[in-house]
Amino acid sequence: LKEKDLTNRIDIFTEDGAFDTNLSAKYLAQAKEAGFEITVHADQFTSGGTQVAVEAGAVSADHLEATSDEDVKLLANSETVATVLPGASLGLGMHYSPARKLLDAGCCLAIATDWNPGSAPMGDLLIQTALMGAAEKLSIPECIAGITFRAAKALNLSDRGRIKTGQIADLISFPVNDHREIFYQQGKIKPDGVWKNGTRVV
Repeated sequence: LKEKDLTNRIDIFTEDGAFDTNLSAKYLAQAKEAGFEITVHADQFTSGGTQVAVEAGAVSADHLEATSDEDVKLLANSETVATVLPGASLGLGMHYSPARKLLDAGCCLAIATDWNPGSAPMGDLLIQTALMGAAEKLSIPECIAGITFRAAKALNLSDRGRIKTGQIADLISFPVNDHREIFYQQGKIKPDGVWKNGTRVV
C-alpha cells in the first residue's frame, strides 16, 4: 500500500466478533509507525472502539451508534472527529448515533453515508442528514457543518470545506431562495451546480 501510494489511511473494525481492542491498538500503532493516518470503525454495536481511536490518535472514529457517555467525554477531550453514519442506522434498522449528545459535549461532529451494499445501500447524504438531523434535533447550521468543513476535517483536509479566501473552491449550489429549504425538503432538492477547484463541472 505504501510503496504503490494506494492510500494514506488505515482503518480497522474494532468490535466484538471482529478485531478486539488489544489487537486493534497494536495494528494501529504499526500503521502509524509506517506513516499512515488512522481511523477506527468504532462502537457500531458495542463500546470500546472509541477508546482505541482516541488513545491511538485517530483522525476520526466512525459509526458510534453504541457510544457510551464515557466515550462521548473521551471524544470531546480529543482531536478525533466523531463521524456519524445515519445510512447504516437506516439500513440496519438501528437507532442513530447520539449526534446531539456528541455536539453538546463539544465534539467535532462529521456526517457521512457509509455507502456500501451490505448495510447502507442508499448513499444519499442529503436525505440521511435531514432524517438524522430531525431525529437528533440538529440545527440547520449543525447539519451543514457536519457535511462540509467538519467532514473535511474527518478526512484531514484543512484546505476545503468553507467558502473562504485561500480555500479550494469545491462548491455546490441549490435551486432555493433560503438555505434552510435544503434540509426542510428532507433531501428532495438536489444541487443544480457543481464547481471543482473553481471551475463549474455540472
